[in-house]
Amino acid sequence: QVQLVESGGGLVQAGGSLRLSCEASGSISRNAMGWYRQAPGKERELVASISSSGSTNYVDSVKGRFTISRDNAKRTVYLQMNTLKPEDTAVYYCNYLVVARGRVWGQGTQVTVSS
Repeated sequence: QVQLVESGGGLVQAGGSLRLSCEASGSISRNAMGWYRQAPGKERELVASISSSGSTNYVDSVKGRFTISRDNAKRTVYLQMNTLKPEDTAVYYCNYLVVARGRVWGQGTQVTVSS
């Protein structure tokens, strides 16, 4: 099983930017990947995804502000987050869009946006 490790979170002021990274222990070139987030008291939601061919999708609340990308050679998926809002505060996770076996989640990375 490929392990995924998120990094890049932190505390930023509203309007600021962060770039999250998700590094895999093995190849992800054939897989559609996504960034998910879970805010306190809320369900985990998919916020951005990228297919193996590079097609991207975003939840409406982040569209125009977030950009997902991938570097298969580096086995890494990125999430560039601009114009951050307090409502973006959450733990952010990366994962496969589709899994054949039981899905497992990594530690995630905390993003906190102050007003």
